Amino acid sequence: MTRREALFALAAAPAAAGSVPGELIARHDEQVRVLMDRQRENGSYPDGDGLWLPGAAAGLVLDFTAAFLQPGSKHAGSAAVLERIRRAAKYLEGEQTADGNIDLPTTNFNSPPDTGFVCHLVASAACLARRAGSREIEEALEGFLRRAGAAMTVGGIHTPNHRWVVCQALAQIHELYPDARYVRRIEEWLAEGIDIDEDGQFDERSTTIYNPVTDRALVVMAAKLKRAELLAPVRRNLESLLYLLHPGGEVVTEISRRQDQYQVGDAGRYWFPLRYMAVREKDGRWMSLAQGLEARYARLPDVMEFEELTQRGPAPAPLPENYEKTLTAARAHRIRRGRTSATVLLANGDSLICTLRRGEAVIGGVRFASAFFGKAQFVAGKAERVDGGGWRLTQQLEGPYFQPLTNRKVAAGEWEQVRRLRGQSEVARLTQAATVTETPRGLRVRVQAEGTDKVPLAIEINVRDGVKIEGARELGGGAYLLEQGAATLRAGSDAIRISPGVAAHRYVNVRGALPRIPGQTIYVTGLTPFDYTLQFEVG
Repeated sequence: MTRREALFALAAAPAAAGSVPGELIARHDEQVRVLMDRQRENGSYPDGDGLWLPGAAAGLVLDFTAAFLQPGSKHAGSAAVLERIRRAAKYLEGEQTADGNIDLPTTNFNSPPDTGFVCHLVASAACLARRAGSREIEEALEGFLRRAGAAMTVGGIHTPNHRWVVCQALAQIHELYPDARYVRRIEEWLAEGIDIDEDGQFDERSTTIYNPVTDRALVVMAAKLKRAELLAPVRRNLESLLYLLHPGGEVVTEISRRQDQYQVGDAGRYWFPLRYMAVREKDGRWMSLAQGLEARYARLPDVMEFEELTQRGPAPAPLPENYEKTLTAARAHRIRRGRTSATVLLANGDSLICTLRRGEAVIGGVRFASAFFGKAQFVAGKAERVDGGGWRLTQQLEGPYFQPLTNRKVAAGEWEQVRRLRGQSEVARLTQAATVTETPRGLRVRVQAEGTDKVPLAIEINVRDGVKIEGARELGGGAYLLEQGAATLRAGSDAIRISPGVAAHRYVNVRGALPRIPGQTIYVTGLTPFDYTLQFEVG
């Protein structure tokens, strides 16, 4: 048998139980073609800013390995692909620090958690190679993995999810090269407890990025370490996800504490834990969501490594689309009525009062600010239920003037630190409130401000770019003023009607207000004492 024939015979060995869909293999082959064009002679390729990220080389290792080992792939057994795997592996070894870590040039250096992210990919490639008997691939990766594993047994982290990223990587390496140090370090991190709250959200509440990162880490740890109890938090988080979905599949991001807050994103990163847990738990709702994501987010290496992903699983079941649900820890109230979706923010430190959408017609946020001493951006300090099922959010503000200090000099640079020592006079006060109530047609938002008269106030209604605005006066730069009557937001067959308009002034960029939310903005303005109710009607 020639070496070439031996390579093809190796590629024909089954990499995982179950049947791998042909369309998934074809899609992966196309991705490999693109990556082969990108890969440089040094084994990796730069990002759009010209930075060389180790994760790129790790991705090449995994994607090339999956194609090399998967029967039916155009690249199965390819000597050229094998050489590219070796080249990427050598690049990774060259990027390791003396400690065994890698750098993330955009932010972190000698970084154990970023080493964990990279090892997820490399260890998966080594796992596939081990199962298929491809010693050539595994030997190319073993040194990197062993050095990285040693680094992560002592290395630190930055954020909550990093603990589980590191533990996942250690569990994967331990499966390949058992070492008591790996398990001991995993146990040290697990001893802190899993950071999941009463809402089923992990600490960072990052609904499109770090929640699924943590879900995946726990699933992989459970599988590799034979620790089924680690799936309990995953169940809770996936259950919570079902009540954080907008029509069309976007995920609620208003509650996030990380960089995905307010960003548009779907549940794509959850595909792996959703599909895995749907099969294991026989949950048709998770299966329904996973199937909707499969065409874009299913990954051949995952399907090859985890046989659960090739099993039929339960019949899809409907997702919840008609509910009210209060997230106590996140301090948010979710409303879903078919194509209508709303979130009320409950004194969680956010300036948003609520969001609302009807299908593709999206209001990204409603908030307001008053020109009160440059500090009256409304941020509720208290939230309480009111009659009729709504929520009342309140804020108390004071604007004092200060008296001279008679018992000391004030040196240059001391102004702020001695302010609290000064007597106050002419203290102005302002009470602001917003009450949000669901109606049969949408939401009713009542805005109130009183205590100091003639204070200009502006309500800001953020509208997603691409949504057509009718009935409001255009101010330029994507800003509109609803002077009277109603404005209608249109996107496809979806619409939201906002009424009634009022414009006591055109001072919309109120001093002290936060910068405009990206997108289009409709303003309603008034002067204190202000008590005005806006109707948001979907159709």
